[in-house]
Amino acid sequence: MDEDYSTGSVDSDREMTRLWRTWRTVFEMLQDRGYEVTEEEVQIPLTEFRIKYADPMGYPDRNKMKIQARPSEAMAAKYTPLPSKSNPSPQPDCGTIYVEFCADASGVGTKQVRAFNHFVDENNFHTGVFITQTPISPSAVRLLGSLPGRVCEHFQEQDLLVNITRHELVPKHVLLSPQEKVRLLERYRLKESQLPRIQVSDPVARYLGLRRGQVVKIIRRSETAGRYASYRWVI
Repeated sequence: MDEDYSTGSVDSDREMTRLWRTWRTVFEMLQDRGYEVTEEEVQIPLTEFRIKYADPMGYPDRNKMKIQARPSEAMAAKYTPLPSKSNPSPQPDCGTIYVEFCADASGVGTKQVRAFNHFVDENNFHTGVFITQTPISPSAVRLLGSLPGRVCEHFQEQDLLVNITRHELVPKHVLLSPQEKVRLLERYRLKESQLPRIQVSDPVARYLGLRRGQVVKIIRRSETAGRYASYRWVI
């Protein structure tokens, strides 16, 4: 009996530690996108995470793991389209984000996604992030992206175990505002389609929540040039 308990304790510790790493990456991701999160949330210690989110057996209680965050003013500015005749006072195309960790360990499909979509829509969240322990079916992926006027994304927990953008070989990516994009194209006398491209499915693009048509600045270090920038059009 004691042996079984200790094995369970080791398993629960391992799972809590693993999920704590994913949880911290999620908060780093929200911070890097421009949402308002506190440093205390980003840097939550494992002991505090365990107190807040463990069930009585010491395993993660994913039903408690829900996050909401509002965009900062700087983020809102980057997501505000340029004024036009048809839209002289454009509103930011961003809003409150909702993150949910799916409690189901396997068999996640359209049923769970439908419930998630309904919650996002009913509560008027602009963006939803659905995080699962296992892959979801292709039909569930399509359903997740079918909510009119909302942006819904999917990650697996293992995708976020390590923050890829903190790796020394991954250059810094910075989203340009619509004004910065226009200035860039005017300076080089380019059309956006003439820029090198980055897919929305690229791991860093997914991490930053980039959308088609945006332009991202990529800052690299060079032994000869110090720092230099290149640009990618999101497709």
